[in-house]
Amino acid sequence: MSNSPVVVVTGVSSGIGRATAEILVAQGCRVFGTVRDLNNAPDLPGVRFVEMDVRIEESIQAGIKSVIDQAMRIDVLVNNAGMMMFGAVEETATAEAAELFDTNVFGMLRTAHAVLPYMRAQRSGRIVNVSSVFGVLPAPYMGMYSATKHAVEGLTESLDHEVRQFGIRATLVQPAFTRTNLDANAPHTRSRITEYDSERDVVTRSVADSVSSAPQPTRVAGTIVDAALGSWRMRHTPSGQASLLTKLRRFMPAGPVDASLRKKLGLA
Repeated sequence: MSNSPVVVVTGVSSGIGRATAEILVAQGCRVFGTVRDLNNAPDLPGVRFVEMDVRIEESIQAGIKSVIDQAMRIDVLVNNAGMMMFGAVEETATAEAAELFDTNVFGMLRTAHAVLPYMRAQRSGRIVNVSSVFGVLPAPYMGMYSATKHAVEGLTESLDHEVRQFGIRATLVQPAFTRTNLDANAPHTRSRITEYDSERDVVTRSVADSVSSAPQPTRVAGTIVDAALGSWRMRHTPSGQASLLTKLRRFMPAGPVDASLRKKLGLA
């Protein structure tokens, strides 16, 4: 067990993070899962819980130090914790956008700051950042969420260039909709502009239908584990809709991709 990879997974209370932690444990890893409140930690056999809020610098530093105190190293960081929001760009308050960026982008930056000194010292490590297909294919009424995932894409590619000299690699996982609370219960912007009501409602219903028929978190979790423990490549996309959408974005002209996206969401 002492030679097993030490993996930190953020946001293991439910959904993708929980499924990822379970698979990693099954593969013999020493898994530390972060939760915001230890009193509400789920039942996850084999996972050692670490209290951590990715929005708070001191919380992250203390959490990562506790892992080092117990395991003496960190081989993999999986940045899974995140949030989503629906609403037109015009409806999104600056404070709401800042909250999204604080969790989805700056949270990853903070955790990277915390683990990189240890990874540099051991001259090895891998950072897996969970992005989204919306990081390459923005969708209407998810503009600010898409913006955070675009930022994650750029941050991760730049980070990988910088840290590979130390034996560290950074990589991305790009899921589409998954049957989780993050997708199903995503909040809406507090402001509602009536002129957007009709289209927004159509997109919201389309998203709900997509989530209800989406794969369980285990599919994405398996892709994350491959990204964490397998051969390095810059992007990992789960099979199914996520893989199809990223290929369409990459290989098809912009016009047909735009039309296909709007048709899928029920827009004229």
